[in-house]
Amino acid sequence: MSSVHFGVTVPQIKRPWVAAADAAQQFEAQGYDSIWVCDHFYGPQSPQLPILEAWSMVSALAAITKRVEIGTLVTPAGMRNPAQLGKIIATADNIAGGRVIAGLGAGWMPREFTDFDTPFLSTGERLAQLAETVELLKRMWGEEEEVSYSGRYVTTENVVCQPKPPRRVPVLIGGAGEKVTLKLAAQEADIWNNLAGHHPVLEHKIDVLKRHCDAVGRDFGEITPSQQCLVTIAATAEEAGPMADRAQKIFGGHMGDQKGPIAITGTPDQCCEAIEKHVAMGCTMLVMEFFGKDTVEPAALFAEEVLPQFH
Repeated sequence: MSSVHFGVTVPQIKRPWVAAADAAQQFEAQGYDSIWVCDHFYGPQSPQLPILEAWSMVSALAAITKRVEIGTLVTPAGMRNPAQLGKIIATADNIAGGRVIAGLGAGWMPREFTDFDTPFLSTGERLAQLAETVELLKRMWGEEEEVSYSGRYVTTENVVCQPKPPRRVPVLIGGAGEKVTLKLAAQEADIWNNLAGHHPVLEHKIDVLKRHCDAVGRDFGEITPSQQCLVTIAATAEEAGPMADRAQKIFGGHMGDQKGPIAITGTPDQCCEAIEKHVAMGCTMLVMEFFGKDTVEPAALFAEEVLPQFH
């Protein structure tokens, strides 16, 4: 079967650090390629939900793991000072020894901005802010000793980023907007991530990304399409069916269609079949959240039965 990169999200919302740390180390031992955190200051359902800050977690995870890559899905570009963000990511990558993936997007939760005295701009302005931030970060991590940048939303003067990241930090751009986000991904991304809610139309989104690559003169093969997805896996179909029903009831369409034709749902064999459909569409990277109170248990089944088929 085709080679696929498998990432998995670590417990973060309403979970203590010890749970996240334990899960991350188990995921690494199980053979996953990367681990991921969401970047929210507040739990998406309520500001009162406890959630650990993303880049603090990335640095901590970097210190307790050795092999897996570590990324954010995704960091809103305007939620922090962009130059400071560049320094934070460079530091995290030094701690990791060159394993960080910078997942970036435009953001969508106003209070994560405004409650922290940061303006929540219009969608178009946030996307322009994202484009400027990506440009700044790449320059900060590059060979320039000092970077001055004068954009509409991002401004720096003689900013220094030392030490530099130990490797060229891969930039993931997340989002499904066909006119602006996918064009920006075609121009700047090493990885493009399709949001879980748009999972059923993955093939169409990849086609749009290909057209943008043609328009800007970028080789589509330089970009890795990835899919955020919820995985419901069980040893038998009798167990898996009710799990998918519960997941659909809990998440609605927010995490995709758990009964859809490309949903990664069911027995290990059924999950393998669904993953092959992704590969046929051109998607060779999955960022997965395992459904269940204890995500380590389904992750172990997936690692034992599914990972070897694609590694």
